[in-house]
Amino acid sequence: MTKKIIMTPLDIRRTLARVAHEIIERNKNMESLVLVGMHTRGVPLARRLAASIGDFEGVKTPVGALDISLYRDDLASLNRQPLVQRTDIPASIDGRFVVLVDDVLYTGRSIRAAMDAITDLGRPQSIQLAVLIDRGHREMPIRPDYVGKNMPSSRHEEIRVRLVETDGIDEVCIISSADNEPAGKKLDHADYLERSYYGPDK
Repeated sequence: MTKKIIMTPLDIRRTLARVAHEIIERNKNMESLVLVGMHTRGVPLARRLAASIGDFEGVKTPVGALDISLYRDDLASLNRQPLVQRTDIPASIDGRFVVLVDDVLYTGRSIRAAMDAITDLGRPQSIQLAVLIDRGHREMPIRPDYVGKNMPSSRHEEIRVRLVETDGIDEVCIISSADNEPAGKKLDHADYLERSYYGPDK
C-alpha cells in the first residue's frame, strides 16, 4: 500500500474556517441553526464548525451527535449486531435549519440513513450537508451543500480522515491498494468500521 497526505492540520483548520463562513452566509438566521455530526468523526468536525461560527458571529450554535447504525440499508445482510452509539440532539429540530456534518462523502448511503434518522426526530425547515471530503462514486442522488475538498478517487483507493479528538492527529490521506482485491469492497466495510459500528475501540 502507498499513503499520500492530502490535507495537513493547517489545511484542515483553514478548510473548516471557510466552510463555517459559507454556512453563515447561507443561513442568515443563526438562531435557527443546528449542527448535527454523524458518528464518529462528523461529531468533532461539527463541534469545530460551531466553534468557528461562534468566533465569527458571537453566537452559540447547538451541536448534536447522530448514530445511524439502525437506519443502514444493509442490516439484513450483516452477520453481527451493530454497536449502537448515543444520539444526542440538544435542541428541537422542528422548524430549524439542520446541517449534517460528516468526514467523507462516498456512495451517499450513510447520508440517506442520516436523513431518515433526522426526520424521525422532528421536522426541520431544511437539511443541509457539510463534508470535509467528497470523493465521488455516488450511488444515490445526494449532493453536499458545503465541501471542504473535492478529492476524485478510484474505488481501489481509500480516503482516511484522522482527527485529534478520535485519532490523536489531524490529517487526511489517500491510501492505494497494492493487491488485486477491489478496494471498494474493503472500503465499504472499513468505512462502516470507521463510523464505529463494530470497531472494538469505538
